[in-house]
Amino acid sequence: MPDHSRSGHRPARRDSKGGRGSPARGAGPDPARRVSYEVLRAVRERDAYANLLLPSMLRERKLTGRDAALATELSYGTLRHQGSYDAILDTCVDRSLSSVDPEVLVLLRLGAHQLLNTKIPPHAAVSATIALARRVIGTRRSRFANAVLRRVAARDLAEWLEIVAPDRDADVVGHLAVTHSHPRWAVEALAQALGEDPAGGLAETGRLLVAHNERPQVSVAAKPGRASVEDLVDSGAVRARYSPYGAYLPEGDPASLREVKQQRAVVQDEASQLVALALARVGIDGADSHWLDACAGPGGKAALLAGLAGQREARLLAAEAQQSRARLVAGAVRRSVRDAGRTVVADSTRPPWREGSFDRVLVDAPCTGLGALRRRPEARWRRDADSVAELVPLQRSLLERAIEATRPGGVVGYVTCSPHLAETRGVVTEVLAGRGDVTVLRAADYLDAVPDIAVGDYVQFWPHRHGTDAMFLALLRRRAD
Repeated sequence: MPDHSRSGHRPARRDSKGGRGSPARGAGPDPARRVSYEVLRAVRERDAYANLLLPSMLRERKLTGRDAALATELSYGTLRHQGSYDAILDTCVDRSLSSVDPEVLVLLRLGAHQLLNTKIPPHAAVSATIALARRVIGTRRSRFANAVLRRVAARDLAEWLEIVAPDRDADVVGHLAVTHSHPRWAVEALAQALGEDPAGGLAETGRLLVAHNERPQVSVAAKPGRASVEDLVDSGAVRARYSPYGAYLPEGDPASLREVKQQRAVVQDEASQLVALALARVGIDGADSHWLDACAGPGGKAALLAGLAGQREARLLAAEAQQSRARLVAGAVRRSVRDAGRTVVADSTRPPWREGSFDRVLVDAPCTGLGALRRRPEARWRRDADSVAELVPLQRSLLERAIEATRPGGVVGYVTCSPHLAETRGVVTEVLAGRGDVTVLRAADYLDAVPDIAVGDYVQFWPHRHGTDAMFLALLRRRAD
């Protein structure tokens, strides 16, 4: 083990970030850390989604106030910074980190986050984590965890990163990957999407990675015709910058918001609202009565489109291939104007509807999720470069079927919550190369209130520019041959 991991002096903590916490209460593990540990294990072992599991566990365990805030910070913070912590832990463990038992590694990451990225006093962070360790992994393995965390506590985050991160001048991608806790492949892909070359230093890529590790505000959308932004503001939300239906919650559980409880509003990122709204804004000649959301789960965009369709006396068919997600969609479109939304379990690559049946079609394709790393930080550790190659054929198929489902003169919106070039422009280019019946519309023209989103004819949102997820949008009109 390197000598630098055994330093007995802990320097001043220059990198603390305001995570809230308190020393362990009594000898046993406190409920906030126990919840966080269980969430992190479920994410690792069962591919659970933290943004879905954590709120349900907080309600189940009746955690509120400081305990809920601490559990949230520890869960999301540990996932966001996992790559950096693993590089540090690898230096502090006297064997390969991959050989450490998974349940022990989860505790080490949880302890590292408290030591390196919160204002919890070091002695409290170690003692509380080890109290939890004794309960969940036993006394023998907790001694190992205690020794490792005391080595981690020897330095603050900045000093550790100076040791474990590659030199920026020699390997800027590797430096950013370790410093900002992203897989190397993701840093490379994001830099390409931003049009940056590593030789230039990747300054904007670095700002994007920083934004991915910041806690996002919860955004909600008022269902058109059922609630207004003014209603959301009256309930304590703050009006969104760009979406006429959007608002942000400064704090608290969105499920407690009156309009969400009454199913008159849904949780939805502002960029997600805007790409759906852009599709609805495109003018079309003739009938405009049949709309399709071809990949509707979990239902945020479908809720907005159903409201807009109802106001125009149109109908939305929301299709979702998975039964469990289809139930979420059905809940989201419930109480839309004129009950304009209908949900069906269907695979849109093998659709049950006839060609040319719809006037407007949205394809929010399954993707790597690189655009939502603020909200789903574990996504960066679940995917790799091979994931893109696996997803692209599905994305192409969905877009091809969507075009065929659209009548001549109708419009298709192709959306991904990823800026990866292969999943966005690459898919559209490949699909259109084999067709002569589609015109690409300039998508930014339908979102003229939002600055700096146009990439040629397409739209690309960014967390560090717009405070939203990195949503991509292409708008396509099917022509009559």
